[in-house]
Amino acid sequence: MRLTALPAFQDNYIWALQAPDGSTLFVDPGQAQPVLDAAAQGMQPAAILLTHHHDDHIGGVAELRERWPALPVFAPEDERIHLECERVGEGDRVQSAGFDFTVLSVPGHTRSHIAFHGHGHLFCGDTLFSLGCGRMFEGTPARMLASLERLAALPAQTRVCCGHEYTLGNAVFARHVDPTNAALHRRQQEAMDMRSRSRPTVPSLLSSELECNPFLRTHAEPVRQAVAARLGRAPMDAAEVFAELRRWKDGFRA
Repeated sequence: MRLTALPAFQDNYIWALQAPDGSTLFVDPGQAQPVLDAAAQGMQPAAILLTHHHDDHIGGVAELRERWPALPVFAPEDERIHLECERVGEGDRVQSAGFDFTVLSVPGHTRSHIAFHGHGHLFCGDTLFSLGCGRMFEGTPARMLASLERLAALPAQTRVCCGHEYTLGNAVFARHVDPTNAALHRRQQEAMDMRSRSRPTVPSLLSSELECNPFLRTHAEPVRQAVAARLGRAPMDAAEVFAELRRWKDGFRA
């Protein structure tokens, strides 16, 4: 299968996963035009997956449905998604046009956020980013950490397909937290090279995120020491490490 990141807005990605026959799964189309353009190039819309209710992830669906009225749409249980769609949640399987994905409940960024895992890909919306994670708009640190740990337990070669191009900014913060991490330094250099050539820095491999992303490394000693220095004491547990990392990142200025 062929994966394409379709740019939208300032830094969003709409993901397109295309089967050999041209059938294409589109994920989080916040704008319709990138999908319409892709369809004109041979990507035949087979279904739409939605990870959460924010408009920059669902705003193009109504227009796409005008063009393809029978196009299946799979979305989380959330009354804020005012669309005709099939509601899915934890443990459900999305099977459409030869695609087969398992739904994971990953609340924290929003209370109803879900992710889709299948065909070696993880479509995780705004829960997990390359070298970072989403803000907690509707969740607690413990809940968000539990969601991230679920994703971290997937196969290491999973391709992490997140919703935004945030890697370079996240890298600056991650290096501030974990400055001696050689794998992180390499990933930052790789991402800088990709962006210099106007290439997406994602998908990343989950194995790389496990080595480099501080929000997946709450048990790692360098990360715990960095948090301890901010707290003035040893953190009580991984949830406190995560909570302080997220507070730190929210106010971070390079």
